[in-house]
Amino acid sequence: MATNENPSPNDPIFVLSAEESWRRLSTQTLGRLVVSLAGRIDIFPVNFVTHEGKVFFRTAEGTKLVALTIHDEVVFQAEEVGPDSAWSVVVHGTARRLEGSSEIAAADELDLHPWVPTIKDNYVEITPTEVTGRLVAFGEEPERHLGRY
Repeated sequence: MATNENPSPNDPIFVLSAEESWRRLSTQTLGRLVVSLAGRIDIFPVNFVTHEGKVFFRTAEGTKLVALTIHDEVVFQAEEVGPDSAWSVVVHGTARRLEGSSEIAAADELDLHPWVPTIKDNYVEITPTEVTGRLVAFGEEPERHLGRY
C-alpha cells in the first residue's frame, strides 16, 4: 500500500491516518450502521454528524435502537466515490443512546436533522475503539501472469 499522500498507479491503495479519516468522515452526512442482535447482523443507512471524535445520529424506536441497546458494539462506515478515486472510513466502536437532558441538548446543537420526515427522538453516540480509512485510485486491472493465482 502506498505510503505517500495519494495512491499511485503502481500501488493504488493508500491507508489514511486517523486524522485524515476523521477529516473525510466529517465531510459526509450519510453512512451505514452495522449492528448485531441474536446472531443476526443488520445494516442501516443513517444520516450523521461527527463531533469531538464521535459519530452522532438520530433514530426512532425500532430494530436499530433495540440492537445497540442489547449489544453496544457497532461498526459504522461512510465513503465518497469520485470519477478517478474513492475513499472509505470504517469506525468500530460502542454505541449508546443519549439520556441526560444536558447531553441531549448538546447533541441537539449539532445540526443533526432527520432526512425522512418522521419523529426520531433518540440520539445515539458512537465512541470509536478503532478508525481506519482507505483511499483507492481506479484503473485497469493489471495483466495476470500465467501460472499465478
